Amino acid sequence: MTKEQILKILEMPDEAFQKEEMPKAREVKRLHDNTLYGTAMLGYTNICRNQCLYCGMRASNRIPRFSLPKEDVLESVMLAKERGFTRVFLISGEDPKHHFADLLWLTERIAGNGMRLSLACGEHERSQFRELADAGAAEYVIKFEMSQKEMFDYMNPSTTFEKRMAAIEAVKDSGMDLASGNIIDYPGQTREMIAQDILLMKELEISWAPVVPYMPAMGTPLQQQGAKPGSRILALKEIAVLRQMMPDIRITAQQPGDDLTKGLADAQGNLDAIAAGADILFCDLLPEAKAQAFRVVDDRKLKNEEHLHKMADESGMTLSL
Repeated sequence: MTKEQILKILEMPDEAFQKEEMPKAREVKRLHDNTLYGTAMLGYTNICRNQCLYCGMRASNRIPRFSLPKEDVLESVMLAKERGFTRVFLISGEDPKHHFADLLWLTERIAGNGMRLSLACGEHERSQFRELADAGAAEYVIKFEMSQKEMFDYMNPSTTFEKRMAAIEAVKDSGMDLASGNIIDYPGQTREMIAQDILLMKELEISWAPVVPYMPAMGTPLQQQGAKPGSRILALKEIAVLRQMMPDIRITAQQPGDDLTKGLADAQGNLDAIAAGADILFCDLLPEAKAQAFRVVDDRKLKNEEHLHKMADESGMTLSL
């Protein structure tokens, strides 16, 4: 699609989009690969040195902090494997006290046990990305968040757009798959900016689009300025565009519904995303108390594999763990 074609869908009346474009995107997914990918997820530390304006785990936010020992992380992942999961997603804040050697130790053991490992652990040196790839990591998730340099530098004062894009290129050069994407409908974003983000995802040849609408997080500058949640329907429009442009990629179906207090495991939010072409859902391995503290956004909330089976049944998809 051209930028103009993308904008046409992003700007469509909502009812017309739901009648015309959502079914197209869902049919692309159905014909190409009618699979819902269940993935175990573990946020192993919510300590972060960064001060992103939108993230609830920013360094200055007062939330209960934790960092799991590497042995506990491995134990949780192996228990997930026993429950049938073959894919695991380890995610963290940029914790300066969590040694890179521990991440390598985990990568070697998880990949060595035959699991497909995706990592989202912030920016690293080019050589470190190669070490993770050599240790067996299959995919690295590093979102560009927004493709406009000035906006990125404002929203992410602890790094720069140049550093983020250099890290993204280093991931690609390492041989790992690259997962990357944007925040949808944050304050000040235009439809044209979203179209630019989508074209950047295409250019980067991503393996997975971990895209979500903007959701306010208590204590962050954007929330204190009165920022409202991003549009769910606009997120669905982006998902539908991505599915039609890149049939092979995975797209996050862990999307909110109208009631944000239900979190990212809201059944209707998930089913709407699937109907627009999304195909990944997560099972949180954290115990509830720590899961509530891993709060990139408020009321993040995920569910167990029973929810994954239910979403697969209701959407007519085949669940793969």
